[in-house]
Amino acid sequence: MNATQTGLLAGLVLGLAATTGFTAFLVTLAVGVIGLVAGRVLDGQLDLNDLFGRGRGRDR
Repeated sequence: MNATQTGLLAGLVLGLAATTGFTAFLVTLAVGVIGLVAGRVLDGQLDLNDLFGRGRGRDR
């Protein structure tokens, strides 16, 4: 299990533990997505600099 899968699983478990009531699905989904993104960053599959416009090789 790589960091992406671990991050997604941890996010989903924490989301389930933290929620009660009608919004449980939405909160669990949001926390799962956060865990997935964190895992991808740790695996090196997602570069946050590209998302925020600070890519390598850009002249200012």
